[in-house]
Amino acid sequence: MTNSNKAAGSMVLLAAAVSLMAAQAFAQTSAPAPASPAPAIASPVSPAPTAVTPAAQQPAVQTPAVQPSAVQTPAAEAPAAQQPVIGQTAKNPTLPHNLSPWGMFMGADIVVKLVMIGLAFASLITWTICVAKLLELRHETKRAKKRIKVLGNDISLAEAERDARSGKDAVSKLVQSAAAEAALSDTVNDEGFKERVELRLSRVEAAMSRRISRGTGMLATIGATAPFVGLFGTVWGIMNSFIGISEAHTTNLAVVAPGIAEALLATAMGLIAAIPAVVIYNHLVRMITAYRALLGDASAQVMLLISRDQGRRSLRIARAAE
Repeated sequence: MTNSNKAAGSMVLLAAAVSLMAAQAFAQTSAPAPASPAPAIASPVSPAPTAVTPAAQQPAVQTPAVQPSAVQTPAAEAPAAQQPVIGQTAKNPTLPHNLSPWGMFMGADIVVKLVMIGLAFASLITWTICVAKLLELRHETKRAKKRIKVLGNDISLAEAERDARSGKDAVSKLVQSAAAEAALSDTVNDEGFKERVELRLSRVEAAMSRRISRGTGMLATIGATAPFVGLFGTVWGIMNSFIGISEAHTTNLAVVAPGIAEALLATAMGLIAAIPAVVIYNHLVRMITAYRALLGDASAQVMLLISRDQGRRSLRIARAAE
């Protein structure tokens, strides 16, 4: 019985050792949570728990080996934090950043500024002349058509002169000039009366045409010279830009681009002043030509009135002689 008891005890110790080794292997593969396996195995034999307990506690000592992964996380996040800094571009404080029309004007050279101011003033003159001449031509054309309609009726030169005596328009001037020549001449026996009246009417027509054409020459001048004035400002601005390149000892486009933009603004203003001036000038010339044609019609009506008056006088004299 003693040998069998000893054999049974040896088998129990061997089984306990095998179970402890299996528990230790399982603890190393799973999460390192602290456990107390000693009481369940130590119940058959008392010496076994004391001999195996230090081996079961080794996984708890090895748990800090997993922490380096948590320490390395700030190093992995460092490049992401530096990306906005790398993507930013520093601005040069010496270069202009306001490239609006007003900003380019304020940053331009004094010569380019004077050119732009002159072109702006020329554009203002163009539109002022346009509005003034359009109103004047419409008013004078309306009055001329009204007077010509009156002259087309069956009236005498004296009646037409009384109707136009207080008038200041061109047709009234024509009638007044013809009536003044009739008062100075012998309208019955004077053969050169019509020629003198025609000379007076032609002078009045020329004077009225010059008066209605005032200001159009300024439009022609602006339309012809404004592009070249703007080109002068552009050439001056580009010349200063290249001088700035030579002084800065760099060929960077950011250095020369603002100056070139300011110079090209002068050309743009030259075109803005010239194109409307040419268009308005051509339109006013057509309206003035039509107005001169109305004056020619009025002169013809006046000559018809004079011819009728002479015919009526000749008829009255012939009847009186009979």
